[in-house]
Amino acid sequence: MSREIPIHGQTIRLGQLLKLAGVIDSGGDARALLAQARTWVNGERETRRGRQLRDGDTVRVGEQELRVVGARRARRSS
Repeated sequence: MSREIPIHGQTIRLGQLLKLAGVIDSGGDARALLAQARTWVNGERETRRGRQLRDGDTVRVGEQELRVVGARRARRSS
């Protein structure tokens, strides 16, 4: 089951999303996590914490799946 993570702009970096979702505490933690854990973006292995994510992208870290929800779609859901 995926968890929706609303963002304020059109894009967000992977490291920022992981922090926003509470998966990590800081940007430095992102580097370590991406080096150690299997992280997937839209079904492809990802190791760059600066990877740009957009509305509809999915991120899987271990058993967690996160779905990016852009500002426009988040407003419609409210």
